Amino acid sequence: MNTETHVELARELLSLVERRIIDPLEILLGSGEAVGPVRDRSRIEAEVWAAQLLGPDDELAVHTASRLIAALFPADGPFDPPAEWWGTAFGRVVARRVGHPGRGAVPYSVAAAMLGITRQGVHDLVKRSKLERHPDGGVTTSSVQARLNRPKERHVVRRDHH
Repeated sequence: MNTETHVELARELLSLVERRIIDPLEILLGSGEAVGPVRDRSRIEAEVWAAQLLGPDDELAVHTASRLIAALFPADGPFDPPAEWWGTAFGRVVARRVGHPGRGAVPYSVAAAMLGITRQGVHDLVKRSKLERHPDGGVTTSSVQARLNRPKERHVVRRDHH
């Protein structure tokens, strides 16, 4: 985990908590004083959550991501964020650590958003067997997650000396 990634994720998580939980609570209670301690505690917790999401413990990362999604994106149906969400710091870490919560397969458009590439890029990866096509359509979430977690290839520039 690098510091820049941690800082970006912690800031984003704090912003989400403030917008989705603390600000509405402040409106309901009619007082900034009542939520001051919650706001202060959230700053600390955002740092902890970021460390847990980016840390080496897969089980803890998945548990933390699940708790945050449940609290920050409550809904009566399954979690189904818009494509652009996968480009956020939280979306990127969820894609790497969890895949798509509750879905064994995603449409090519969602796989593209999760990978940060085009739909055509997903088609090409499926053709080249770099992503697994799901029997019911789309791409398996596990293959998208595996692609995100594969070691980055280093391309060495060869210099021929003549």
